[in-house]
Amino acid sequence: MNTYSDQDFESMAQALSALSHDNRLRIVHWLAKPEQHFPPQVDGDLVSDGVCVGFITEKIGLKQPTVTNHMKVLQEAGLVKSKRIKNWVFYKLQEDRLRHLLESVHVLTGSKHST
Repeated sequence: MNTYSDQDFESMAQALSALSHDNRLRIVHWLAKPEQHFPPQVDGDLVSDGVCVGFITEKIGLKQPTVTNHMKVLQEAGLVKSKRIKNWVFYKLQEDRLRHLLESVHVLTGSKHST
């Protein structure tokens, strides 16, 4: 039996809220397999450094401030981390955090799952 603190519930709710927007969910999907969704970058490795915000902006077709705001929400929820390389910010999915979140939801709902 798992016991969750109020802080655990707040953290899960923040992450689930971050994922509740279609554009953010789309970005998380792309970041999960960056080599399948983005071309090679001049600066920064897609897998180890993350994806340049410019590539995300171009692919999703939104203005950069809007994408930056979406990325901030995902970062505050602990779902992505950022890294500055030269003049650009690169974003990488925090796969362990996402996996833990999904497993916690399964436990909360009593769902059976396979990993």
